[in-house]
Amino acid sequence: MLTIHHLGLSQSERIIWLCEELGVAYGLVRYEREPTMAAPPAYKALHPLGTAPTITDGDLTLAETCAVAEYIVRKYGNGKLFLGPEHKDFAQFLFWYHYANGTVLPALMMDMTAKRAGAPPMTGRTDLAYKLIEDHLGKATWFAGDEFTAADIMMGFPLTRARMISGIDISTMPNLRAYLQRVSERPAYRKAMAIAEPNTPPTLK
Repeated sequence: MLTIHHLGLSQSERIIWLCEELGVAYGLVRYEREPTMAAPPAYKALHPLGTAPTITDGDLTLAETCAVAEYIVRKYGNGKLFLGPEHKDFAQFLFWYHYANGTVLPALMMDMTAKRAGAPPMTGRTDLAYKLIEDHLGKATWFAGDEFTAADIMMGFPLTRARMISGIDISTMPNLRAYLQRVSERPAYRKAMAIAEPNTPPTLK
């Protein structure tokens, strides 16, 4: 059986959202962070990386967000929420699907690390990332175009939970705010967040 090992306040909320969008059955095991915000030993023992998300499926244990998402889509979701090379928005889908963890989330993490160390935030990459996002969402309903895809699920975490932790102000970004409103209206998103973080809903405004 497919099981999502969900670490509180982590990227594994994306995988719950993905399964809810696809209508894929899954089991859920929740792990709470330690006071230091580290993952507990039981979570770290799941996979050599010790990171979230991690899933198990029979004898398989798999980590890495993009790999986990693609595994689920291709094995259980009949390819839904992924665009193929024949689709006009294939390149946009690929870009935003990987941009989330390739650029946006690392930029946010560098800013948070700098703040904790008492150093000036390294805002250049973060500012550029959010400008690119705001400009793009002025031209597209969803990140890959007219169609909701897994790229939106991947972008969701840096635009909600990670942004909230980083304290980024989006009051001057109307396109992003409108996009997050559309996200908040999706039943699968609301259900997933209620499961993943019932006491700490993500900031969508």
